[in-house]
Amino acid sequence: MTKKRIVLTFSSALVDQPLTYHLVKDYDLMVNILRGVVTPNQPGRLVVEISGKKKNLEDGLHYLEGLGVEIQSLAQDIRWHEDKCTQCTACIPICPTKALNVNRDTMEVSYDKDRCIACELCIAVCPFKALDIQF
Repeated sequence: MTKKRIVLTFSSALVDQPLTYHLVKDYDLMVNILRGVVTPNQPGRLVVEISGKKKNLEDGLHYLEGLGVEIQSLAQDIRWHEDKCTQCTACIPICPTKALNVNRDTMEVSYDKDRCIACELCIAVCPFKALDIQF
């Protein structure tokens, strides 16, 4: 089983299309929508976690690309500004996936993009604006 967290950006012409339905039905994929902005007559954006057999996942993503959907890794939308981080650890207890973690020996904060689901909880608690999201 392969899993990817991605951002799908699509034109206003595709907003009325059942994109996630086809991923589930035609490609036997599990689609978990983490965030979404879908408004009639405007471009849409979904942050999704898609999982399934590797071949099915590849085929499903090719289907989306064929429709003109822009696909990018979720990690490209999340930014941690290490230079702004003061290692205060305010973000550590709020992070549900432990994408933000602290090494207890050195008390240094680290960020694992692969674990992040872009819930934005850390952004609200960081007093130094060391985290932001491009969404």
